[in-house]
Amino acid sequence: MQAFDWKWFLLSFDGRITRSAYWLKFVLPYLVIAVVLGILDAILGMQAEGVGLLGGLFGLAAIWPSIAVGAKRCHDRGRSGWFQLILLIPVVGVIWLLVEVGFLRGTMGENRFGPDPLDGVA
Repeated sequence: MQAFDWKWFLLSFDGRITRSAYWLKFVLPYLVIAVVLGILDAILGMQAEGVGLLGGLFGLAAIWPSIAVGAKRCHDRGRSGWFQLILLIPVVGVIWLLVEVGFLRGTMGENRFGPDPLDGVA
């Protein structure tokens, strides 16, 4: 079994990832870290206007990985990473992108962005 390449996963815009990798290796850890830092900010009194210093710094540091991981999920759906700009459409864009990257299966087989990360596994 080969080791998971975190550098590729978080920083690269190439390739495809599965829904499970998106939820379990990106969204879940991101939410846990954000909650822990929010609690630490509250305990340490480092909040101003509802935003804590530690949580804010983490949010800034997570911008690039969020875009990169989202692009790989878009690639798995056969779309360009630029599809994420649909977020600029209020309400509808957020829902549409969430459904596309979070809930719909990627294209079966190889597409223009690379091989199927599931390799034919349903």
